[in-house]
Amino acid sequence: MPDPKDWVRDAIEASGDLVYDWDLTADRIEWVGSASGFFGTGDELVPDSGRLLAGHIHPEDLPQRLKALTEHFNQNAPYDCEYRLRRPGGEECWVHDRGAVKLGPGGDPERLIGTLRMINARKQNEARLERLASFDDLTGHFNKLRLRDAIDSCLRDSHEANVTSAFLVIGVDNLSKVNNAFGYQAGDQVLIAIGQHLDHILRSSDTVGRIGADRFGVLLPRCSEIQMGRAAERILQAVREMSIPVDPARVHVTVSIGGIVFPSPEHSTAEDIVTRAETALRQAKRDGRDRFALYKASQQQNLLHRRSQTIVTEVERAIAENRLCFAFQPVVDAVSHQPAFYECLIRLKSASGELVPAAAFVPVVEQLGLVRQMDRHTLELAVAELAAHPKIELAVNLSGLTTADPTWFRALKTLLRDRPEMGRRLIFEITETTALQDVEETARFIHQLKDLGCRVALDDFGAGYTSFRHLQALNFDIVKIDGSFIRSLRDNPEHQLFVRNLLGMADAFGLKTVAECVETGEDAGFLAGEGVHYLQGYYFGRPSLERPWAQAGNVTVLKTGAA
Repeated sequence: MPDPKDWVRDAIEASGDLVYDWDLTADRIEWVGSASGFFGTGDELVPDSGRLLAGHIHPEDLPQRLKALTEHFNQNAPYDCEYRLRRPGGEECWVHDRGAVKLGPGGDPERLIGTLRMINARKQNEARLERLASFDDLTGHFNKLRLRDAIDSCLRDSHEANVTSAFLVIGVDNLSKVNNAFGYQAGDQVLIAIGQHLDHILRSSDTVGRIGADRFGVLLPRCSEIQMGRAAERILQAVREMSIPVDPARVHVTVSIGGIVFPSPEHSTAEDIVTRAETALRQAKRDGRDRFALYKASQQQNLLHRRSQTIVTEVERAIAENRLCFAFQPVVDAVSHQPAFYECLIRLKSASGELVPAAAFVPVVEQLGLVRQMDRHTLELAVAELAAHPKIELAVNLSGLTTADPTWFRALKTLLRDRPEMGRRLIFEITETTALQDVEETARFIHQLKDLGCRVALDDFGAGYTSFRHLQALNFDIVKIDGSFIRSLRDNPEHQLFVRNLLGMADAFGLKTVAECVETGEDAGFLAGEGVHYLQGYYFGRPSLERPWAQAGNVTVLKTGAA
């Protein structure tokens, strides 16, 4: 039987950690583990005292370590801190230091027993995540969320200084053709090259961000309409003249640009400004691409804007007066037809008691920037339902803006704190269009949700252009096949073939599938035979304000395979 001290020592060395015993009175440190490898020195240069150890610690980190030691010795606070060690050759490495003091007979600190662990990989990952919270991983420019913050700040400054500023949305024309011809890496090279070119030809005060898979946003502070037009023409010409190397060839591309000048009564938020610039971009593409279009609100658009403001005001009042509610629609097992979970469809009760469907107000709310507040409210409603009914599972729809809203995610973490089982009963649905707007940002958001135990569904699957690459990157749990392919499925061979292809795509990644808009028993039987896991539609139940699981005093016991 080996000596316990030997195998403990062997285990410590194998872990790569160090254990130390620091004699505080004599200022001597004994190490267990590969101290020379840890400090990057020979055995004779391993620090054997607290004074020598402090010489290896980065000077910027010494005060916080001293503070942690003092609070531990004097206040019995846990000794747990992180700092950088300086190694020979200028190399720095992060370590996690944890320990506990041993008191002498008189109650004074006598020894500190603790461990050191290398945490370089974690620190590098934290730094990368911190960077990704503000910057696009591919081009290095601001991401959509950070750029919106910059627009909000510029909007305030423009108001205060009584000057105009401008915002451009730049869309790369036909980037999908480059992807199809040369692969996605070639498309990435095009985006990087255009982003670098924008940095060179714009003013130092201008801000460039990536706001979508093939789109950049450019903020032009203190810029007139004429100056914006000149900047746009300069960008158009510069991109026309670019010859971008992509293995094994060089490609030429063009861009289309939409622009808007602000501030204005019609666009008072960053969301307004971005939305209207993208409207102008779509006009530039309709007009033939490779051109600039300026957003101009027509008389009809101004009328629509006033109507939209009325709707937003009503939604704000409904949130304050708790008049937003859910209509629940069952999603059933394709074989047993028993409810697996319920989708929460938002409804608004007007002041007169009329029930207003989501289609009448959600698009306006999204366009005018209130959707984050509404999504926060619906999250609270869903969590309240889960808390009141511990055997149900619910699916909640999210808007594109919410996927990039850290305050919404913090609210979710708070609501689920100490209640992990509730997260496992919560499914969030993200539309295919939203997911593809910024694949990297969506992937980070999905990862955060799944860390909390939640599942994530891709809604309207098939309505956009989701590829195998996208499904692999986004790591969904569920895909919901768009209802336009399900209606009258038995009589449409083309839709049948398309659905089979979508199912094959989902099966390749082990994803559960839901068929939406199932309205007949024939379609239900066909879909079950093709291997769809779950069905949803009027055939199994219309959305209802009544809680279906509580009818007649019965609660549906759900299957654990609802994901």
